Amino acid sequence: MTFDPSDRLVAPEVDTDAELLRTQRLRAMGIDDRPLPELDEIAARLREMTGASYAMVNFVIDGRQYFAGLSSTSGPQTLSTGTAPGREMELDQGFCPHVVDRGTALPLADVCAYPRFAGNRVVDELGIRTYLGAPLKDPSTGVTLGTVCVIDTEPIPWKKTDVENIKAVAEQVTTLLKRREDGLV
Repeated sequence: MTFDPSDRLVAPEVDTDAELLRTQRLRAMGIDDRPLPELDEIAARLREMTGASYAMVNFVIDGRQYFAGLSSTSGPQTLSTGTAPGREMELDQGFCPHVVDRGTALPLADVCAYPRFAGNRVVDELGIRTYLGAPLKDPSTGVTLGTVCVIDTEPIPWKKTDVENIKAVAEQVTTLLKRREDGLV
């Protein structure tokens, strides 16, 4: 197989109706541009559960990805994309926008084994080699709000139980978001 650079990863087409609904729902749940300690705790548990270096609770909002929950083995709770450390990424970076678009879990044991994903900027800039993500579905509307995911700089051969576990964590986050919206948290 020959690598075709024109087949590099691009962000999925934006569904403007879903984007508007997603933003409205996230705002109703109190999600904005600030980290949420309870989501940082969930990310930390997910990172420990999988053994990955990073775990995130990621929302697609205002035309970008925002990590309201983030845990790292390497210290500060930020991801660096070359020049700017932080809790956000553009939609053409990483793999979460594809999980949001697909609405299903995405296990990539070695992202370099998939030409479509190997050309992503996070592979080159952060050295990411593995990804596992699951969608966060709004129980009220069914729209995908974001993802829970883990990444690492070494390939990890994901098992079926890993996919089941990350889906269970996604359900926990969804329940927490609903409780936030209902004023119970």
